[in-house]
Amino acid sequence: MTRPLRADAQRNRERLLEVAAQAFAHDGPQVSMDAIAKQAGVGIGTLYRHFPTREALVEAAYRKELARLCDAAPGLLETMPPDRAVRAWMDLFVEYMSTKRGMADALRAVIASGGNPFAQSRDRLLGAVTTLLHAAADAGSVRTDVRPEDVLVGLGGISLATADPAQAEQAARLLDLLMDGLRHRPT
Repeated sequence: MTRPLRADAQRNRERLLEVAAQAFAHDGPQVSMDAIAKQAGVGIGTLYRHFPTREALVEAAYRKELARLCDAAPGLLETMPPDRAVRAWMDLFVEYMSTKRGMADALRAVIASGGNPFAQSRDRLLGAVTTLLHAAADAGSVRTDVRPEDVLVGLGGISLATADPAQAEQAARLLDLLMDGLRHRPT
């Protein structure tokens, strides 16, 4: 049985994951573990206590980003109307995809070493988008015949087509267009 982490150890772990996701996305898999530890404000021993290998750190950082995106859905629904929550989550999805793209080389290294960072990704993403769509459909603001898988494919396409940060305005327009396609139209 694993003991829960002390509060300071949990803060260190969270900070390491945050810094690692940014570092791998920005600098690729070659970023040094020392640089990540230093930027997180911890010693290298602390980093290796939490993540004994580079691959373990990459995988944990990716899963943290996935969890951040998927876990945002309920909070969005609590703070805004369901159709606005769907649209806000779309923006978060595009940010997630940008981070994931930046981590691509590091993630490939994890896969090459036998890991599977994507094992739960599809199910988690489908769960989040399904929750959002059902809430919006129940509120009468999106169509009831929308398939969550289709929305994820659309979001993925928009993310790929607007990968350059200079295309942020185009991404927002395309997300608005996708959202308009989801809206319920009374007959």
